[in-house]
Amino acid sequence: MRAELKFVELDNVSLTYGGGTLAVDKLDLSIARGEFAAVVGPSGCGKSTLMKLVTGLAPASKGNVVVAGREVAGPLKIVGMAFQNPTLLPWRTTLDNVLLPLEIVQPYKATFRRDREKHVARAKALLATVGLKGFEERYPWQLSGGMQQRASLCRALIHEPDLLMLDEPFAALDAFTREELWAVLQDLWLQRRFTCMLVTHDLREAVYLADTVHVMSARPGRVIETKTIDIPRPRTLETTFEPHFVDLVHHLRARIAQARVAA
Repeated sequence: MRAELKFVELDNVSLTYGGGTLAVDKLDLSIARGEFAAVVGPSGCGKSTLMKLVTGLAPASKGNVVVAGREVAGPLKIVGMAFQNPTLLPWRTTLDNVLLPLEIVQPYKATFRRDREKHVARAKALLATVGLKGFEERYPWQLSGGMQQRASLCRALIHEPDLLMLDEPFAALDAFTREELWAVLQDLWLQRRFTCMLVTHDLREAVYLADTVHVMSARPGRVIETKTIDIPRPRTLETTFEPHFVDLVHHLRARIAQARVAA
């Protein structure tokens, strides 16, 4: 990968938590601008630690973490995040939940009230793209789990972040809703081409969504393989039954099994 294409780069990174636990060690990883990358591995391998390192929520003990050409020295403002639980504020409507980052993140915060009408129009358009037109004034408790997660994705993208970080965003959903949201997320990425890092235990999800899948070892975590997903887009549920797709999933599963044994 040419140096100018790298957007996220970790070089020989280690992180030891306060209790002496070495979470990741000699971790190398590169993600190009506009790339959709997935990270998989056995439980406890450091996937969530990796997200903290990239977003600046945890400083590396050793090595360098560089995002958008700058060494990470604290929490990044160019990041949108979505988690397993939507974490929508129950007293805010769907629309107001989506608008929240614009109220608290610069440079939008300073002019939010003045530009509110423009931001509302953009939020409504984003909600429409994920199938939530007409639900703008509903509260989280009036939405299904899948609808809440759609709103969470919109909230993560409303301030047009350069980097979207997804930590098991669909793990709590049923299989049908989860697969439906794969298509929603793929469509959003194809439209906007933000750089994305997805942490997931679902290997089908990783192969469906990602350009590259990084396989991590057991703790202390490091990347033991980076697999290119050479499947044309847009991908569909029918794609998941094709022999090459199934072979890729089996290959990743075998590598994770090896990582568990090695531990």
